[in-house]
Amino acid sequence: MQVDGELKQRLESWLCIPGSRNPEDSRFVQDARRFCARISAMVRRKVVPQDTDVTSLELACLALQLPVRNHSGFLARGARSSLRDRAEQAAEMLVGLTNSGGRGGPERDVEETIQLLQQVYQRTPETDLAKLLADALNLEDFGVSGLVALAVASGRNEGTVGQVAEGCVKREEYGYWEARLKDGFHFEPVRQLARKRLEQARKMAALLVAELKEDGAL
Repeated sequence: MQVDGELKQRLESWLCIPGSRNPEDSRFVQDARRFCARISAMVRRKVVPQDTDVTSLELACLALQLPVRNHSGFLARGARSSLRDRAEQAAEMLVGLTNSGGRGGPERDVEETIQLLQQVYQRTPETDLAKLLADALNLEDFGVSGLVALAVASGRNEGTVGQVAEGCVKREEYGYWEARLKDGFHFEPVRQLARKRLEQARKMAALLVAELKEDGAL
């Protein structure tokens, strides 16, 4: 996916870690690129028609990283937000970024990206692009990568390995994943991919729980 070079460069520059001008050093940029790669893979799998114009999706993937960090470039410790909060903040910050410092990029691309951000958290987004973005975001919680992300987030909040394991157990007990599979996806191929990844994550979580029980920690 390719978008206006100047706007993309400005977004990536804003997302860089303090003291670095190299987007390759920023996990925020890398996360955005990973989402873009996932969306491209979904298009190749014909979740949506392969001739679908997905230009605004790359901007949306970058913009959604903006609220994740504060103006000092660090994560707000302990901060959690809903997808709606994140998307609304991303839209506001994208507008501010494109209105400052001269040219921001093609107006049409920016408008379409803002529309995506306004739709992505809706229960039933109006467009397939917004549905595709929502599915790509929801897929992030599934699989081994989702389990690793949970552990990383727990560590940032002074959580322990035991708390990660306990969280996995409680999610199974409460039927969390089945509810997510039922309501969290708009395209059936993505739902099936999430189901496959969930089974892989369950195996990893089971191994973690077993090890902690052996240690007497659970």
